[in-house]
Amino acid sequence: MKLDQAKINDFESVIKFYDDVTLRTSKMATYARWKKGQHPTEEGIKAYIEEGSMYLYKKNDAIVGAMALTMYQGADYNAIEWSEQVKDNETAVIHILAVSPDYQGAGLGTEMIRKAISISIDSGMKSVRLDALASNTPAHKIYERIGFEYRGKQHLYAENTGWTDFFFFELTK
Repeated sequence: MKLDQAKINDFESVIKFYDDVTLRTSKMATYARWKKGQHPTEEGIKAYIEEGSMYLYKKNDAIVGAMALTMYQGADYNAIEWSEQVKDNETAVIHILAVSPDYQGAGLGTEMIRKAISISIDSGMKSVRLDALASNTPAHKIYERIGFEYRGKQHLYAENTGWTDFFFFELTK
Protein backbone atom coordinates (compact mmCIF):
# COMPACT_ATOMS: atom_id res chain seq x y z
CA MET A 1 0.00 0.00 0.00
CA LYS A 2 1.14 3.51 -0.70
CA LEU A 3 -0.18 7.00 -0.29
CA ASP A 4 -1.30 8.73 -3.50
CA GLN A 5 -2.82 12.10 -4.22
CA ALA A 6 -6.54 11.81 -5.00
CA LYS A 7 -7.80 12.81 -8.43
CA ILE A 8 -11.24 14.21 -9.24
CA ASN A 9 -12.28 10.84 -10.69
CA ASP A 10 -11.75 9.40 -7.16
CA PHE A 11 -14.44 11.71 -5.74
CA GLU A 12 -17.35 9.22 -5.61
CA SER A 13 -15.14 6.51 -4.11
CA VAL A 14 -13.82 8.92 -1.50
CA ILE A 15 -17.37 9.92 -0.49
CA LYS A 16 -18.37 6.24 -0.19
CA PHE A 17 -15.23 5.59 1.86
CA TYR A 18 -15.97 8.38 4.35
CA ASP A 19 -19.64 7.35 4.57
CA ASP A 20 -18.55 3.79 5.36
CA VAL A 21 -16.05 4.95 7.99
CA THR A 22 -18.66 7.21 9.57
CA LEU A 23 -21.30 4.47 9.71
CA ARG A 24 -19.10 1.53 10.76
CA THR A 25 -16.43 2.93 13.06
CA SER A 26 -16.88 1.77 16.62
CA LYS A 27 -17.68 4.64 19.01
CA MET A 28 -17.71 7.24 16.20
CA ALA A 29 -20.49 9.09 18.07
CA THR A 30 -18.33 9.28 21.19
CA TYR A 31 -14.89 10.13 19.85
CA ALA A 32 -14.87 11.91 16.47
CA ARG A 33 -18.62 12.58 16.18
CA TRP A 34 -18.59 12.59 12.39
CA LYS A 35 -22.01 12.45 10.78
CA LYS A 36 -22.82 11.41 7.23
CA GLY A 37 -23.47 14.51 5.14
CA GLN A 38 -22.34 16.90 7.90
CA HIS A 39 -18.68 16.07 8.41
CA PRO A 40 -16.76 15.51 6.36
CA THR A 41 -18.88 17.18 3.68
CA GLU A 42 -18.91 16.39 -0.02
CA GLU A 43 -18.06 20.05 -0.75
CA GLY A 44 -15.06 19.93 1.59
CA ILE A 45 -13.77 16.68 0.14
CA LYS A 46 -14.18 17.99 -3.41
CA ALA A 47 -12.28 21.17 -2.50
CA TYR A 48 -9.44 19.14 -0.97
CA ILE A 49 -9.23 16.99 -4.11
CA GLU A 50 -9.29 20.00 -6.43
CA GLU A 51 -6.49 21.77 -4.54
CA GLY A 52 -4.37 18.62 -4.44
CA SER A 53 -4.65 18.15 -0.67
CA MET A 54 -6.51 14.82 -0.51
CA TYR A 55 -4.43 11.65 -0.12
CA LEU A 56 -5.57 8.04 -0.37
CA TYR A 57 -4.19 4.70 0.77
CA LYS A 58 -5.44 1.95 -1.52
CA LYS A 59 -5.23 -1.80 -1.37
CA ASN A 60 -6.27 -3.65 -4.54
CA ASP A 61 -7.84 -0.40 -5.83
CA ALA A 62 -10.02 -0.07 -2.70
CA ILE A 63 -9.53 2.94 -0.41
CA VAL A 64 -8.46 1.79 3.05
CA GLY A 65 -7.32 5.17 4.37
CA ALA A 66 -7.73 8.83 3.47
CA MET A 67 -6.75 12.25 4.74
CA ALA A 68 -6.38 15.83 3.67
CA LEU A 69 -3.02 17.54 4.07
CA THR A 70 -3.09 21.27 3.45
CA MET A 71 0.01 23.39 3.09
CA TYR A 72 -1.61 26.20 5.06
CA GLN A 73 -3.49 26.65 8.31
CA GLY A 74 -6.85 28.30 8.81
CA ALA A 75 -7.68 31.29 11.01
CA ASP A 76 -8.76 29.05 13.92
CA TYR A 77 -5.13 28.04 14.32
CA ASN A 78 -3.92 31.61 14.90
CA ALA A 79 -5.39 31.79 18.42
CA ILE A 80 -3.19 28.93 19.67
CA GLU A 81 0.15 29.53 21.36
CA TRP A 82 2.44 27.45 19.16
CA SER A 83 6.02 26.55 20.01
CA GLU A 84 7.12 28.55 16.97
CA GLN A 85 5.19 31.31 15.25
CA VAL A 86 5.22 30.76 11.50
CA LYS A 87 3.14 32.13 8.67
CA ASP A 88 -0.11 30.37 7.76
CA ASN A 89 1.40 29.16 4.47
CA GLU A 90 4.45 27.68 6.24
CA THR A 91 2.38 25.18 8.21
CA ALA A 92 0.98 21.87 7.01
CA VAL A 93 -2.25 20.70 8.64
CA ILE A 94 -3.67 17.18 8.67
CA HIS A 95 -7.45 17.00 8.33
CA ILE A 96 -10.15 14.29 8.20
CA LEU A 97 -7.77 11.38 8.67
CA ALA A 98 -9.75 8.14 8.42
CA VAL A 99 -8.98 4.44 8.27
CA SER A 100 -11.42 1.80 7.09
CA PRO A 101 -12.96 -0.08 10.03
CA ASP A 102 -11.54 -3.25 8.45
CA TYR A 103 -8.00 -1.90 8.98
CA GLN A 104 -8.34 0.07 12.23
CA GLY A 105 -5.88 -0.92 14.93
CA ALA A 106 -3.27 -2.15 12.45
CA GLY A 107 -1.08 0.98 12.48
CA LEU A 108 -2.29 2.39 9.17
CA GLY A 109 -3.29 5.74 10.72
CA THR A 110 0.16 6.11 12.26
CA GLU A 111 1.77 5.25 8.93
CA MET A 112 -0.40 7.83 7.16
CA ILE A 113 0.55 10.54 9.66
CA ARG A 114 4.24 9.73 9.21
CA LYS A 115 3.82 10.01 5.42
CA ALA A 116 2.04 13.35 5.89
CA ILE A 117 4.98 14.56 7.97
CA SER A 118 7.40 13.48 5.24
CA ILE A 119 5.35 15.21 2.52
CA SER A 120 5.23 18.36 4.66
CA ILE A 121 8.98 18.41 5.20
CA ASP A 122 9.63 17.73 1.51
CA SER A 123 7.31 20.67 0.70
CA GLY A 124 9.37 23.01 2.89
CA MET A 125 6.81 23.43 5.66
CA LYS A 126 8.20 24.72 8.95
CA SER A 127 5.50 23.11 11.08
CA VAL A 128 2.95 20.27 11.04
CA ARG A 129 -0.25 20.73 13.03
CA LEU A 130 -3.70 19.24 13.50
CA ASP A 131 -6.78 19.46 15.65
CA ALA A 132 -9.18 16.92 17.12
CA LEU A 133 -12.26 17.01 19.28
CA ALA A 134 -11.45 17.03 22.97
CA SER A 135 -13.51 13.82 23.20
CA ASN A 136 -11.30 12.00 20.68
CA THR A 137 -8.90 10.60 23.26
CA PRO A 138 -7.76 7.61 21.14
CA ALA A 139 -6.56 10.00 18.42
CA HIS A 140 -4.79 12.20 21.01
CA LYS A 141 -2.78 9.19 22.19
CA ILE A 142 -1.71 8.34 18.63
CA TYR A 143 -0.66 11.93 17.90
CA GLU A 144 1.37 12.20 21.11
CA ARG A 145 3.04 8.81 20.53
CA ILE A 146 4.19 10.05 17.10
CA GLY A 147 5.65 13.24 18.60
CA PHE A 148 2.84 15.78 18.45
CA GLU A 149 2.40 17.97 21.50
CA TYR A 150 -0.85 19.39 22.85
CA ARG A 151 -0.72 23.18 22.37
CA GLY A 152 -4.14 24.39 23.49
CA LYS A 153 -7.88 24.24 23.02
CA GLN A 154 -10.62 26.34 21.53
CA HIS A 155 -14.39 26.20 21.91
CA LEU A 156 -15.57 26.20 18.29
CA TYR A 157 -18.72 25.54 16.30
CA ALA A 158 -18.92 22.69 13.78
CA GLU A 159 -22.00 21.43 11.92
CA ASN A 160 -21.59 17.90 13.23
CA THR A 161 -20.91 18.78 16.86
CA GLY A 162 -22.36 22.19 17.60
CA TRP A 163 -20.24 24.17 20.05
CA THR A 164 -17.50 21.96 21.45
CA ASP A 165 -13.86 21.95 22.51
CA PHE A 166 -11.16 21.19 19.98
CA PHE A 167 -7.60 20.30 21.01
CA PHE A 168 -4.73 21.54 18.84
CA PHE A 169 -1.49 19.61 18.38
CA GLU A 170 1.89 20.43 16.86
CA LEU A 171 4.72 18.16 15.83
CA THR A 172 7.70 18.87 18.04
CA LYS A 173 11.24 18.28 16.90
